Amino acid sequence: MTDATGAAFTEERARRVLAAAVPHLSEEGAGARLLALGENAVFAVDRPGRPGLVVRISRDDDEAVWDRAVRELQVAEWLAAQGLPSVRPASYSAEQPLPFGGHLVTYWEQLPAAVRPAGPRDLAELLLLVHALPPAPVELPGRDLLGGVERWLRLAGDAIDPADAAFLRARRDDFAAAARELTPHLPRGVIHGDALPRNVHVGPDGPVLVDLETFSTDLREHDLVVMALSRDRYGLDPAGYDEFVAVYGWDVRDWEGCAVLRGARETASCAWVAQHAPGNPAALAEFRRRVGSLRDGDPAVRWYPF
Repeated sequence: MTDATGAAFTEERARRVLAAAVPHLSEEGAGARLLALGENAVFAVDRPGRPGLVVRISRDDDEAVWDRAVRELQVAEWLAAQGLPSVRPASYSAEQPLPFGGHLVTYWEQLPAAVRPAGPRDLAELLLLVHALPPAPVELPGRDLLGGVERWLRLAGDAIDPADAAFLRARRDDFAAAARELTPHLPRGVIHGDALPRNVHVGPDGPVLVDLETFSTDLREHDLVVMALSRDRYGLDPAGYDEFVAVYGWDVRDWEGCAVLRGARETASCAWVAQHAPGNPAALAEFRRRVGSLRDGDPAVRWYPF
């Protein structure tokens, strides 16, 4: 994965940014735990005698990334005012996001250690709260699932078959057009945008919603299709999916538009893996698995998280 300058966005590079963003750390960011490395690098930083931090470092700092980071912070403050259990910005810096060497940094409160893994019930309970929220005072965009496809395919370059890239571009265009014509079953409103148990943290006080970057105003069905796709593609136990449906109170698979949102998300997920293919045989193999199943029209081929 590369940043806007073309340099590899590695853990080593992210730790150098971290060291500048949190001065008490060593030059290599020693003492911080890497939690995730994807579109952002996310580190947990312990501070003896003081609350710990979570530091998120963006891959680049273009205008879209800046707007997204500002919006995420605003959403977090609004959710706090609404009393919704969610991650909170930390008061480490008077202003954020902060630019560091071509990246943006935001600071978040470190949550207490998880008492157990999050499950479908936890997610459903939080989604009911999110979907009951009033209109946000923050200007939220629509959920553009397919907006990153071109960028991800460009980053994939020659590592993938040009015919596969063309196939995904055509799918993107078809599903984008179909999504614009959908008639929702649920009222439009605030959504999380990437509603998976991995974005829920269960601490001693209960489930907390994390990763607010994709908060949007759009079809609430977006938040439900994610779990349906997890059941069919990523190995979610059908009993777990049934529990999710029972708690939320409706099965999105009963909606005629489900296949459209599912197809859009599958297209985006396939292209997202493509960007990792250069120099990464595992990513290339997973991309080929995914694109092959889409070409064959087989909705049951197992995909693996990457």
